[in-house]
Amino acid sequence: MTGNSESLWRLRQSVLRFESRALLMGIVNVTPDSFSDGGKWFDAKHAIEHGMRLAEEGAAILDIGGESTRPYSEPVSPAEQIRRVVPVIENLRGRINIPISIDTSNAEVAAAAIAAGAEAINDVTGLDGDPEMLELAARTQVGVCAMHMQGTPQTMQDQPQYNNCVEEIAAYLQSRYEMLVAGGIAKERICLDPGIGFGKTHEHNWELIRNAKRFLSLPAPILVGHSRKGFVAQAIGNKERNRDAGTLGISLYLAEQGIHLLRVHEIRSTLDAFTTFRLAKYSR
Repeated sequence: MTGNSESLWRLRQSVLRFESRALLMGIVNVTPDSFSDGGKWFDAKHAIEHGMRLAEEGAAILDIGGESTRPYSEPVSPAEQIRRVVPVIENLRGRINIPISIDTSNAEVAAAAIAAGAEAINDVTGLDGDPEMLELAARTQVGVCAMHMQGTPQTMQDQPQYNNCVEEIAAYLQSRYEMLVAGGIAKERICLDPGIGFGKTHEHNWELIRNAKRFLSLPAPILVGHSRKGFVAQAIGNKERNRDAGTLGISLYLAEQGIHLLRVHEIRSTLDAFTTFRLAKYSR
């Protein structure tokens, strides 16, 4: 793998090591309204079965969330998020051998998820949306993924603007990294995410994809979450058509650039594509 020298992400107990290829973060949305699969895994039993399948297919980590962050989504109370995600995390921890991250920007939800067995916090606000989140993460020694977002889920697609989106986002992530370290987060527990689709136009998203390698100069592993998002539908010219093949093309390109971790809905097909791509490119 090309990229920076940060070859691991240390979580609360587990370690993700980035060596020969990108690792995959499997998505488990325990929500009725996520943009791609809202409602499909809202029932805890179905969410648990889905998580087990993603783990069996080769996910390196599961990301479980109880609140949609799609554009113009409505906030969900901490109590409701906890009701949705904690039973899923508790059940999965005893059945799978890969770590779990909690997708939330609320410290109360994160604390409940960590108590249930989550080993990382994946926060779309970069741990800046709740004043208690940074202290919680430092005290519990979990892994953290800090994402860039311009605005909030309710406002982020209202004419996002940048002078140079790649450089501005890289500068923000560098700054967040330094603030997390200053706040007590160990360097090896930090992952960074440029935030595809969060306060970006379709063209901004493509600029970030085309220049993803730029983020490898940052002092932490890089996660990219592009799966099934609107810019994929725009590229293939049909909002109703399945977006998995379009997502897969981007996954291959990101992996080839050296991105460490890809947050995707489909695990098996992505790993199969990685295998055949590498054989085609490197076998003699």
